[in-house]
Amino acid sequence: MKKLYIDRVTVSGYTYLIAVGDHGLAFVGSHNSEDELHHFIPNAQFLKDPAKTAPYKTALKNLLLGKSQQFTLPIEFEGTPFQNAVWHALQTIPYGKTTTYSALAEKIGRPTATRAVANAVGRNPNQIVVPCHRVLRKDGSLGGYHGGLPLKRDLLALEARVKNA
Repeated sequence: MKKLYIDRVTVSGYTYLIAVGDHGLAFVGSHNSEDELHHFIPNAQFLKDPAKTAPYKTALKNLLLGKSQQFTLPIEFEGTPFQNAVWHALQTIPYGKTTTYSALAEKIGRPTATRAVANAVGRNPNQIVVPCHRVLRKDGSLGGYHGGLPLKRDLLALEARVKNA
C-alpha cells in the first residue's frame, strides 16, 4: 500500500491539504478535505510526518504568496499516459500567462482531444503546483476549476500582480 504523508497549509484565507509520497508531492487540494484526497488517491495509507512535509509546505506557501514563481520540488505523477502528458504540458505554461484547452491539446499532439484534455486537467491531483488554473476556455472565460472559481480568479490575479510588479 502506498504511504503518503499529509499536512495542511493555510495562506491568504485558504487551507490546503497536501500529501507527499516517497518520490515527491502527490496531492494538493484546496478544500482542506481528506475526502478529496481519497477521491484522487484511493487505497493509500495516510501518515503524519512534519519533517517530510515541511519543505513542500514552505515551497507551496512561497508560491501562494508570490515569493516564488515556480515549484521546484519533485512531483509524483500517477495517471494514465494521456493524463501524464497533459499534466507535464501544464507545467510548461509560464507563470502569469494562460492558455486554452484546445491549445493544450495541440501542444501534446492531440488537436481533436480538447474535451479529453479538459477532463485530464480536471483530474490533476496537484493543483496550483501543476498550474491547471492557467487554462481557460477558448472564449477566454474561466471554465471550471476543482478548487472553485474564486480560487482560480485569486491565483490568476496573484500571478498578474507579481508579473507586473
